[in-house]
Amino acid sequence: MKHKKMHGKVVLITGGTDGIGKQGAFELAGMGASVVIVGRSEAKSKQAVDEIIQKSGNSAVDFLLADLSSMGQVRQLADDFKERYNRLDVLVNNAGGAFIRRVESVDGFEKTFALNHLAYFLLTHLLLDMLKFSAPSRVINTSSNSHFRGKIYFEDLQIRNRYFVMKGYSQSKLANVLFTRELSERLAGTGVIANCFHPGLVDTGIFRKIFLGWLIGPLLARRAISVEEGAKTLVYLASSPEVGDVSGEYFYKKKVGKTAVQAKDDAAQKRLWKMSEEMVSPWL
Repeated sequence: MKHKKMHGKVVLITGGTDGIGKQGAFELAGMGASVVIVGRSEAKSKQAVDEIIQKSGNSAVDFLLADLSSMGQVRQLADDFKERYNRLDVLVNNAGGAFIRRVESVDGFEKTFALNHLAYFLLTHLLLDMLKFSAPSRVINTSSNSHFRGKIYFEDLQIRNRYFVMKGYSQSKLANVLFTRELSERLAGTGVIANCFHPGLVDTGIFRKIFLGWLIGPLLARRAISVEEGAKTLVYLASSPEVGDVSGEYFYKKKVGKTAVQAKDDAAQKRLWKMSEEMVSPWL
């Protein structure tokens, strides 16, 4: 093991079977953390865990199963985690998706919004007591610079009208930033910090789904960075003492970055919080 700076820490990472989630899990395991990844496929999750253990030399790596577009499964995930662990030092809400055509989740929510925002919102709420008990602790939300093109369609959050993939995706990524800011304000004084980040243009499944069907896809693919590069800010936010007192910020390349004007709308973040709370209330 490289070093033990995360020894004794428990980290939960959604979307941990591939991409920056898997890379982040490997690096944090290498620092001595007990890491739990969340995936949908048992076979893929087992394979990822075995690979992380082998590469990191840390056997304290586990997985839990959940389709995070289902709020019932998010609830079950929180219950399953609490049964196995008595503390949570870092929660990384990283799982995400993009859908070419409008799809509804099992709960009737537009699936991009359900997976990329409501799952973050609900899972964080369900694990907040554990995060507070384990303080100082951290919540990290994977956002994107796509939030600059985002708008929260308060009158049509489910985008029933004129849906297209980037409209849904950029709304969800803006929601990540607004959620992070409001969460940070509500956690003031608890010892729990919350930040979000843009990993960069990483060559992942979401990238290929959104862009490679477009004419600009091949051009963007040449600019895409590696998964290792994309995971750097995730690992930094999870492990660095430098950000121990920093909260409510949007990071890029391990530095506080600028956000879109619409990401600084206090009224919007509070309205989104209230609407999100009402939407997931059956599972709270």
